Amino acid sequence: MATDKKTEKKYVETPLMKQYYSIKAVHPDAILLFRVGDFYETFGEDAIKASGILGITLTRRANGAASYVELAGFPYHAVDTYLPKLVRAGERVAICEQLEDPKLVKGLVKRGVIELVTPGVVLGDNILANKENI
Repeated sequence: MATDKKTEKKYVETPLMKQYYSIKAVHPDAILLFRVGDFYETFGEDAIKASGILGITLTRRANGAASYVELAGFPYHAVDTYLPKLVRAGERVAICEQLEDPKLVKGLVKRGVIELVTPGVVLGDNILANKENI
């Protein structure tokens, strides 16, 4: 019986990655921009896809005992530059923010998706030209 390679790949789950995977499970068809400090990070297949579309570096993050996960990210203040590129490429994007001040929290910061951007639903003025549709 053949097995899918994607299901064979198992990452060691740190608390941060457990949080990421639980949020990603709710939005499996979207690229998840996951806020970590001053950066939006993408992991795994999202990182591979985003790095190609955005022209950003694809790297790997050590994820415990000889395990790794693909990683690509950009500074949070550059979201107005990168988000339109993802949408124009036809991608759905889930923006996941830190919902608590990291300075006031011990342990893992609570995060949640605050916006889902798709080529068909765009709320930001800078994502599509006024007379453009996809």
